[in-house]
Amino acid sequence: MEQFLVSARKYRPATFKSVVGQQTITNTLKNSIRNNHLAQAFLFCGPRGVGKTTCARILAKTINCLNLTEETEPCNSCESCTGFNRSASFNIHELDAASNNSVDDIRALIEQVRFAPQIGQYGVYIIDEVHMLSTAAFNAFLKTLEEPPRHAIFILATTERHKILPTILSRCQVFTFNRILVDDIASHLEYVAQSENIQAEPEALHVIAQKADGGLRDALSMFDQIVSYSGGNTITYQLAIQNLNVLDFDYYFKLTDAFSQGSFSQALLTLDDILSHGFDLGNLLSGISEHFRNLLVCTDAATLPLLEVSAGVKSRYQSQSHACGPVALIRGIDLVNQTEINLKSARNARLAAELAFLKLCGLFNPSVLPVETEKKKDESPRAATNEARIVPTTSQTQAADKPVVQAQRGITAVRPTVSIKKHLTSQSEAIQKTNTAEEIIADHSVREVLPNETFDTDDLISSWNTYADSMRTAGKQALCGNLTIGKPELGENFQVYYQVQNESQLRELENTKHELVQYLQKNLKNYAIRLHLTKAEAPIKTRPYTPDEKLKAMEEKNPHISLLRKTLGLNPG
Repeated sequence: MEQFLVSARKYRPATFKSVVGQQTITNTLKNSIRNNHLAQAFLFCGPRGVGKTTCARILAKTINCLNLTEETEPCNSCESCTGFNRSASFNIHELDAASNNSVDDIRALIEQVRFAPQIGQYGVYIIDEVHMLSTAAFNAFLKTLEEPPRHAIFILATTERHKILPTILSRCQVFTFNRILVDDIASHLEYVAQSENIQAEPEALHVIAQKADGGLRDALSMFDQIVSYSGGNTITYQLAIQNLNVLDFDYYFKLTDAFSQGSFSQALLTLDDILSHGFDLGNLLSGISEHFRNLLVCTDAATLPLLEVSAGVKSRYQSQSHACGPVALIRGIDLVNQTEINLKSARNARLAAELAFLKLCGLFNPSVLPVETEKKKDESPRAATNEARIVPTTSQTQAADKPVVQAQRGITAVRPTVSIKKHLTSQSEAIQKTNTAEEIIADHSVREVLPNETFDTDDLISSWNTYADSMRTAGKQALCGNLTIGKPELGENFQVYYQVQNESQLRELENTKHELVQYLQKNLKNYAIRLHLTKAEAPIKTRPYTPDEKLKAMEEKNPHISLLRKTLGLNPG
């Protein structure tokens, strides 16, 4: 049986022109050769599988070619080129620093550098994974790298530039290889498929290119794997996603349609179908975030080139993006990302994902809850004397069945039906997950539907102290002390004012201000509350805590105590 040669080796570029996705670097190297401006040492750095070692070999082959072409490419016919193609060239030396990283290995290399090449002008020394060299080996290599013989050229390749000593970097001409674009990888895979007489669907090649994450060698390895899986004749999209364990993008379109329509049942059934095929929840949420990102890119023609998918899938993205607004997509991305972060600590991961899907349905389609016509009285004592003043939007007013309008404390109030209350509560909770308290109140459409019940100073101080006690229970004694040095004051339009003694206390309260405001708004059922923190001009009188402070306070209150202490010869401590 004939030995199989993997595509990564069979179709490895042999000229600068055939290098994929690194045109800037190849053009620079060709110009250096053409103008005879070759550096003595090069450092090629970048991710795996993007062409670092390949370009190093092509450069070594080209500078020793005896008959360069007009395009500054090797001729592949001279003695030097044929020797290189047979891997029998004595001018090119490769060293794997991962397994030869000691000082002795570098010293042997330095001894070898002294000998001039037999054929060609240069002896080229390629050191792959150079970051694996020990510190002592680097130091032994410095002098030779700085002042090598005229016939010696060093090409260092690494995937981790940050591990290279600065003294090495300063002696090299550094080239940074970028990840190869999805379209470039897909085009190269199409060329390989045509060369091998294999029929391949464009969507399948794009899936392979996206899975490769910018590495052409990984893409070719996956290509060979799918060819073996398919029997060597045809590569279809379904075969690609089955072999690579990639979730079909149809699921993402189906889920987004369910979110836009507010179909809770369809979203949950689709989630169950995905999980039944063995896909991970983390990968699913990551894919949904990427899908929302692609839809967001399609909402503006200027950002459309950022969408790296096939032409057929791109049209589907453009069609679905019209049904999703940019604001909903941005909030959806934030919600999914937060769910993905919290997924690791959740005891019931599926329930967390299902809850996120329900929130997405309400986020993309706020009107999914039906409005009932029955009115239900709130029997709580507080509600009996202080109804929530909610002014619904026009659509909500029309949907409600003759809402009762009453004047209370000089303000026209609308008592909503039970269904409106549920809808507004759900809407406010979904918005609070993505916006800060300041953004919520700044949104006019939201401000109209959030409750704004009245309260007095006693209610404010009670809620304030309850929050302070919770901080003490949580072990935040310093924060609790800063919250109890004074009393909050209630101003007009539910403005709350609180003074502290110094800048340190002010900074600490500013850090927890958002959480405190949310607590007060929820506890007092008033989302118009604003908190203003200021530093007092004069020191605020506080209770004495230390023995010295207590003694001083007692002496100020009764001067005879000081006289008694001095008469008896007592120390303050």
